[in-house]
Amino acid sequence: MKNRRRIGTSGNAKQKGFTLLEVIVAISILTVGLLAVASMQGSAIMANASATDVTDATTLAADRLEKLASLAYDDTDLFDTDSDGAAGLGDTGFDNNPATGNDADYGITRQTARGKTYSVYWNIAEDDSKVGTKTIQVIVAWQDHGRTKQLTLRHIKPHI
Repeated sequence: MKNRRRIGTSGNAKQKGFTLLEVIVAISILTVGLLAVASMQGSAIMANASATDVTDATTLAADRLEKLASLAYDDTDLFDTDSDGAAGLGDTGFDNNPATGNDADYGITRQTARGKTYSVYWNIAEDDSKVGTKTIQVIVAWQDHGRTKQLTLRHIKPHI
């Protein structure tokens, strides 16, 4: 029993706890880590909002495209009103005047439940990809932080 040694102690048994400098360094490292996490959280929130906008635009475009695809081949909503064919498939803007250049064949403005305004345009080109078909292109446009963003879906409708 006389040969007992203390396990886990160094030569200086009086040192206990942390020094003030060690505490300051640890708090500094923790602060930098928390700031990085906070910054990452802000970026994630902005990316999530952007993804929500794209999802809403995709839903509006798909809904319009489904309605147009279900119409008869000779329906009035499937006419190339300005006769610009495939060159006009990407046209946006709509003032209900076929003589205006670079206007879509058709257009409507909608508002989602979240208050963001989306403009939905669609253009028709006859016999674009193949004779006896109509190419329907739906474009949804919206404003995001002062910039116009667009989403486009295309469908080829055969004359059956």
